[in-house]
Amino acid sequence: MSLLVKICGLTTRETLQTALEAGADMVGFVFFPPSPRHVSLELGRELGRQAKGRALKVALTVDADDASLDNIMDALSPDIFQLHGKESVARLRDIKQRFGRPVMKAVPVEVAADLAVLPGYTAVADRILFDARPPKDATRPGGLGTPFDWRLLGNLELKLPYMVSGGLHAQNVAEALRVTGAGGVDVSSGVESAPGVKDPEMIKAFIRAARASQELSVR
Repeated sequence: MSLLVKICGLTTRETLQTALEAGADMVGFVFFPPSPRHVSLELGRELGRQAKGRALKVALTVDADDASLDNIMDALSPDIFQLHGKESVARLRDIKQRFGRPVMKAVPVEVAADLAVLPGYTAVADRILFDARPPKDATRPGGLGTPFDWRLLGNLELKLPYMVSGGLHAQNVAEALRVTGAGGVDVSSGVESAPGVKDPEMIKAFIRAARASQELSVR
């Protein structure tokens, strides 16, 4: 199975174009005002047109209500919703039924006990994203540039596709894939020169490093 590479938190046509040309499989757009990567519905519509048919469009939301999701559907028409808040299993089910889109549930990880939620989520979600658990005083649940202990996923037996995120960059993505056995990687702050400012060269370097690690693993 080919590796999925997701570049998240894109906010400009230029950096989106870089991600698309470099071969990103998924491009993520953040609809969460506290994030420095937040995009308006108008910008989301524009970037969505640019990405259509070239990569899967991912809408990242945090405990969004139905009205907000309706607006995102109208603007972006995402291929998948990435739910990055404290959404319950029932809420995942409701979103899938109402909007007819796959959902990827982000699961924050710090200790092994954090994986106890998996049976419930995997019964409904289409994909799991493992991310580092944010500090207690954090104002947002992701994009903080901190990795978790990847060894916690070392013996994971999960029938559902899963991706890993949190503190990834071009220099450590190969090790993250080797340790976790993940089928995909998701990067945001690891390809930025400043919070919310994507760097084209860092995007290209990350995708190259991820693809190179996959080629080594199949030899």
